[in-house]
Amino acid sequence: MQRTENASPAYFHKVVDCQWACPAHTPVPEYIRFIAQGRYSDAYMINWVSNVFPGILGRTCDRPCEPACRRGRVEEENLEKPEPVAICRLKRVTADFKDGDDVKSRMPKIAPKNGKRIACVGAGPASLTVARDLAPLGYDITVFDGEPKPGGFMWTQIPRFRLPESVIDEETGYILDMGVTFVANQRIESMKALMQQGYDAIFVGCGAPRGRDLDIPGRKEAAANVHIGIDWLASVSFGHVTKVGRRVIVLGGGNTAMDCCRSARRLGGEDVKVIVRSGFDEMKASPWEKEDAMHEGIPFINYHVPKAFVHEGGRLKGMTFEIVRAEYDDKGNRKLVPTGEPDPFFECDDVLVAVGQENAFPWIERDCGIAFDKWGLPALHKETFRSTAPTVFFGGDAAFGPKNIITAVAHGHEAAVSIHKLLQGEDPAQRPEHFANLVSQKMGIHEWSYDNDTSDDARFKVPWAKAEKALASIKVEVELGFDLKTAFKEAQRCLNCDVQTVFTDNLCIECDACMDICPMDCITFTEDGAEPDVRTRLKAPALNLAQDLYASGPLKTGRIMVKDEDVCLHCGLCAERCPTGAWDMQKFLLHTAKAGGQGEKVGVAA
Repeated sequence: MQRTENASPAYFHKVVDCQWACPAHTPVPEYIRFIAQGRYSDAYMINWVSNVFPGILGRTCDRPCEPACRRGRVEEENLEKPEPVAICRLKRVTADFKDGDDVKSRMPKIAPKNGKRIACVGAGPASLTVARDLAPLGYDITVFDGEPKPGGFMWTQIPRFRLPESVIDEETGYILDMGVTFVANQRIESMKALMQQGYDAIFVGCGAPRGRDLDIPGRKEAAANVHIGIDWLASVSFGHVTKVGRRVIVLGGGNTAMDCCRSARRLGGEDVKVIVRSGFDEMKASPWEKEDAMHEGIPFINYHVPKAFVHEGGRLKGMTFEIVRAEYDDKGNRKLVPTGEPDPFFECDDVLVAVGQENAFPWIERDCGIAFDKWGLPALHKETFRSTAPTVFFGGDAAFGPKNIITAVAHGHEAAVSIHKLLQGEDPAQRPEHFANLVSQKMGIHEWSYDNDTSDDARFKVPWAKAEKALASIKVEVELGFDLKTAFKEAQRCLNCDVQTVFTDNLCIECDACMDICPMDCITFTEDGAEPDVRTRLKAPALNLAQDLYASGPLKTGRIMVKDEDVCLHCGLCAERCPTGAWDMQKFLLHTAKAGGQGEKVGVAA
């Protein structure tokens, strides 16, 4: 058990699960409180320092923070479907309602050039994050990309009905406006040649640009109507593809497959279906991506393994599949076993293959000093992202394989720290420490500086454009975002997990007032003992073993105070009721290390 004598930022960061689950460690409750206060530019800047692309991620993030949100846990007994705070969609609120001129005025001031030159290969989220962190420190940054605009796969592979081009232009523009040189339409063809251009460091953030294909009968003969998903999406983004056949099969169960099927629906596909070799729950697509596709009338057909492309005279007629079922061994390993049912045939005019992506580095010569592992990925130091060539770093999908935007941003921050330390003559392996603080929120005996009136509302739904309008164009944004009234209500659902209860045991007189008033029964005064035994004696069972108990040292009677952080509402009623001030509400704020010591509060008004 965690005890109060050790109560410190190191402990309390564990309680702010949403911030810790985010790869970029965005201070989620902090910016949500600013939304509730109408401070949208402040909320945007907190996001911008951490995740760099609030408007983009507010529409497209994989939301690793939301499953960690404690709101879903405290609602489990009261709601049929407890749901976390809509953290991602509130992030979009900060972008939609910020003051653009105010935000621009808060961007970091650029230091004089320091004489060091850095090349970034690819203009995706990882490279742009490196540029964002290092340009203000005086580095001369050049970003190369084979496409005409920056953004990487945010621009080429995410459809405009999910992510408008104007949002990408705005948020990549903030970075280029820092004096970053963007070289468009120039694909790097040789690492050796790039190394010879005298750059002090090179960052490779070129993504995982090759989509996996299917080597099954009929693939070559039907090639004109079989398309690799990520390439097809890029062609749609560039306007090279403006229509698709009436009957479309999408192969694959990931987010790319969801973008493919929804795009096909908008380009004339009347009969669009997703066919997957796995079960529905095993599909890699995010739950909300699957829900969005089903909302648009796209069916999923599971446990069907592609067997052949059926063609006639070089023209695709359809596909045959083998029906399988999942069997699991004693270790939980899955094996797909044919059921013996007849092979079904599905007619189609086009097939979009979205069964995965691979890294491809044909432009990196294997004798340039960069080692690769057996999977074709660069051999990297996992904390520094440094390759075996001392001045070359990787990040994003190019580093460890396909992931998501927020992970690429996190890689960019870490790689920027490494590059800065290297070019300042320091060891990149010596990582700067994150730091945090705890500040009392007390404004009076019974008054706090934050709103602790916990909302009972269920999660609010984001409004959509009408189907007839949304499905008529590939460029009409489907999700409309929260209006300010709904944004405020959703923000009020946040439990302020970063505002912690701090207990001072030598002030406690054991009156049990806090225990009596606690609405969640999460405070217990009991005899000390081993943690498993203590958990059986709590007022309300502490069933989440992954969450530490908050336990005091011995009190005057020899008992201890134990609080289950898992279901605490952080309402502050215990502190309000306490006659001796043994309880306090203190705000925890984690400042993650950035290159050159840039803090999380940069550009945020007091």
